[in-house]
Parts: sequence; structure tokens; C-alpha cells
Amino acid sequence: MVKYDRVTGMTAKLILLDDVYEMRKRKEAELAYYHEELRKLGVKLELVRREIDLTNQIIDMIEHEKVLDVKERVRYKSADQD
Repeated sequence: MVKYDRVTGMTAKLILLDDVYEMRKRKEAELAYYHEELRKLGVKLELVRREIDLTNQIIDMIEHEKVLDVKERVRYKSADQD
């Protein structure tokens, strides 16, 4: 609240307790919002981390030829049966 003092010709700013309470309430709401956003980002972070781990496992399997080629396996079994 701004108040004009006629004697000094200056404006005096008064801080009202209600204004401080309202400011605190807004800041608490803002903090709660950011906490929730942080929680959501944490969930997304974990999902991306798991996807990266899975991708790395697939790459490792391919690089070390741990992936079974289905066509080759079928031909191999067909040759054994003949």
C-alpha cells in the first residue's frame, strides 16, 4: 500500500501483514507446483534411463553376436533333419 504524506511531500510504503501472508501463500503454491513438476521429470528420467540401458544391451548382444539369426537357425535345423 502506498500512502502520501502531506507534511513531507513524500510517499511512504507500508507493508501490511496481510500482503506478507498473501505473498507467502503464493510462494508456497509455487513451490508445490515445482515439486510436482520435479516428480514428473524424475519419472521421465527413469524411463529414459531404462530405455538407454535396454538399447545398450541390444547393441552389446549384436556386437557380440548373441542374437540368434532365425533364418540361419531354421536352415541349420533343416540340414540336421535331412
